Amino acid sequence: MKSKAEESKHEKFVRLAEARTNKIIDTLQLLGNCANTSFYEYTQDDVDQIFQAIEIEVREAKRKFNKTDAEKSPRFTLR
Repeated sequence: MKSKAEESKHEKFVRLAEARTNKIIDTLQLLGNCANTSFYEYTQDDVDQIFQAIEIEVREAKRKFNKTDAEKSPRFTLR
């Protein structure tokens, strides 16, 4: 196994992109647990705000890969 200093830029990209993508997937699965109305109460507006914020960030991340300037969005809050 190569040390981190010896890995190519692509190998580094693959290592980091896989780890970060899996972290996002895990977090989305945890977010889905919040849909359980036995434990949580929410409105459709809450849900719409959550997914609007997520969709904005996905578009921004895609834009960065398309070499278009993207500004970092403010942190999400339901307040």
